[in-house]
Amino acid sequence: MGKGSARALGLALAVLLACSGVAVVTAQDTERIEGSAGDVLEDNPVGRLKVYVYDLPSKYNKKLLKKDPRCLNHMFAAEIFMHRFLLSSAVRTFNPEEADWFYTPVYTTCDLTPSGLPLPFKSPRMMRSAIQLIATNWPYWNRSEGADHFFVTPHDFGACFHYQEEKAIGRGILPLLQRATLVQTFGQKNHVCLKDGSITIPPFAPPQKMQTHLIPPDTPRSIFVYFRGLFYDTGNDPEGGYYARGARASVWENFKNNPLFDISTDHPPTYYEDMQRSVFCLCPLGWAPWSPRLVEAVVFGCIPVIIADDIVLPFADAIPWEDIGVFVAEEDVPRLDSILTSIPTDVILRKQRLLANPSMKQAMLFPQPAQPGDAFHQILNGLARKLPHGDNVFLKPGEKVLNWTAGPPGDLKPW
Repeated sequence: MGKGSARALGLALAVLLACSGVAVVTAQDTERIEGSAGDVLEDNPVGRLKVYVYDLPSKYNKKLLKKDPRCLNHMFAAEIFMHRFLLSSAVRTFNPEEADWFYTPVYTTCDLTPSGLPLPFKSPRMMRSAIQLIATNWPYWNRSEGADHFFVTPHDFGACFHYQEEKAIGRGILPLLQRATLVQTFGQKNHVCLKDGSITIPPFAPPQKMQTHLIPPDTPRSIFVYFRGLFYDTGNDPEGGYYARGARASVWENFKNNPLFDISTDHPPTYYEDMQRSVFCLCPLGWAPWSPRLVEAVVFGCIPVIIADDIVLPFADAIPWEDIGVFVAEEDVPRLDSILTSIPTDVILRKQRLLANPSMKQAMLFPQPAQPGDAFHQILNGLARKLPHGDNVFLKPGEKVLNWTAGPPGDLKPW
């Protein structure tokens, strides 16, 4: 072992020793987020906005779910649970004339392959069909062309409706959604598939399942760096280098034999427990910048190491990601060991105290039933902060902005 490696190992051991008693820090050791961010995270949206939920035919939502219940359990399920939440939420109004926002419940990720992945090819036609329906049967879409409407679009690349970035960019956001507010898991700065004003949310991770895997909070964090997942996707990227822009491959090639790194493609039954025994959890991009690992890391108090250049993280105006996580540029992955071992122990301990704050964990989850401060409420807070609507929301009589015939020819076919 070289001097550099020995020093890094020594620093890591010192960190593990210091962290051994703060795996999921006890309540008296948590730290509240300072300043306005902490206040925003704990905001109560009730009384600040009213939402009208369109009553669509079941073919747009419930019938799809009945056909394939797997939609309830995949990482795109936020669109289903947001619909369920709003149906019984205190912000719901049955009088559309008093609504601040209009919600159209369309389950665009519920057309699944045998392996459980969403097929996006019908999604644009389904969305267009739903918009045509509400524009025909209600007057509210036409008065703003969707500027006071919001849609949950949890595809890999949001309302670009494709799982491959190059093709998603080529498609662009569905033209009819250009004025609407999009609530989506995809977030990357200066990207075609993220429009201004979008609300970036966490992917769905099953709260009840994670709850059953909690271990005693005083369990030592004996793993320095943890990751389970693909490093290569030979099926879709046979030549390599395109998947995760090479970042995951670089993690494996540089650190597969490093004693500080517990990394593998295996997904053991102790996966959740292992995250609670780890100081750092890698959250690299895959085909898209986001994944459920970010949610899991926050919930289990493992410091997320975010490797995804220009990512826009969930609820970035409420969650202080710089304070709780570590950001590593994709080109710096080969130096990951030295970057992490150089972080002072007191900085690591503060990140853990912040992560232990219950409000931080709650904001990343879609629990059933909903709870104060959860992801549902953070979405509503984001919508409330956009009020009152500006003068540019409502169109003048006879004014048209959107082009109903724009987009790829395949999207214009009936659904």
